[in-house]
Amino acid sequence: MKKVFTIISILFSVSLFAQNGDGVLSALKEGNAAKFGNFFSSKVDVKFPQKTELKGLSREDASSAVSSFFSSNNISGFDVTSQREMDGTMYIAGKLKNNAQGYNLTVMLKNGSVITVRIS
Repeated sequence: MKKVFTIISILFSVSLFAQNGDGVLSALKEGNAAKFGNFFSSKVDVKFPQKTELKGLSREDASSAVSSFFSSNNISGFDVTSQREMDGTMYIAGKLKNNAQGYNLTVMLKNGSVITVRIS
């Protein structure tokens, strides 16, 4: 019986992780920073172009900073170039779309929550 509960717990965790990864991708493809911020962990590291990395931002501060970047750079969508998962960590990379050159984006999720956002 204990093995059954362990298997069910693992399957539930994997399912939740996949759903959050899909939710993150959906928010990015829509260019919806507020929706993207809903998947942030309680502490998030954020890096913007030509800026020093901001480490350990609260969910609210990170979401606000990313929303500000999206709006000031007219981010309208996202094209995935790479996505992989290893040992409970998911990496998503791609190109944020705007009217100009676009920006490279790398997102790292741990246990289904965004812990790192890097834009270059």
